[in-house]
Amino acid sequence: MKQAALPTPGRIRIIGGRLRGSKLEVSNAAGLRPTPDRLRETLFNWLMPWIEGARCLDLFAGTGALGIEALSRGAGEVVFVERDAVLVAALRANLDRLKVVAEVVQGSALSWLQAPARPFDVVFLDPPFADDLWLPSLQALQRSPWLSPAALVYVESSREAPPRLPTPWTLWRESQVGAVTGALYRRMSGPL
Repeated sequence: MKQAALPTPGRIRIIGGRLRGSKLEVSNAAGLRPTPDRLRETLFNWLMPWIEGARCLDLFAGTGALGIEALSRGAGEVVFVERDAVLVAALRANLDRLKVVAEVVQGSALSWLQAPARPFDVVFLDPPFADDLWLPSLQALQRSPWLSPAALVYVESSREAPPRLPTPWTLWRESQVGAVTGALYRRMSGPL
C-alpha cells in the first residue's frame, strides 16, 4: 500500500529591513498560523519609531517571523520562546541560515515567565488561539519587571474572539486581515 505524501512545508518572507525578501521555512505543525505578510507590514510600520535597538520578546514564537522581522529592522535583541521541539529546531535552522544570533528557548511561555525577569521594550504575544493564553500571559508579564516603562505589546487573535486584557492596557492601534486581528497595546500610564 502506498503511503500518502506529507504536505510540503511552506515559506514566508521577511517584509523589510536588512533581511528583506529572505524566506523562512515553515514546518508542518498542527495549529501553526504564521502572521500574514500584510499584518506584519502594518505592525512594523507602527513600531518603526521604537524598534531600533529595542529588546523584544517573541513569546509564542512559532516560525519566529515576528522576532526575525524585528531583528531585520534593527531590534537590538530578540528572545524567542516556543514549546514545540520541531518548531524550535526549524526556528534555529532559519536563524543559522540567515546568520542571525538570537536566544531561542524551548519551553512553555508561562513557565519561562516564572524565571528572573529582565525588561523588554516590545512583546509579541501570539499564542495558539484555542489555548486562550492572552490574559495569563499578560498577567505574568506584569507580575515581574518583564516590561520596560514604555513597553508596547502586540496581541494577535481571532477576529471573532478578541481577548480580554487587564485594565492597565489600552489599545493604541488595530488592524484586521482576514480572520485575524492584530492589536498594539500600551500601558495607560506609559508614554508614547
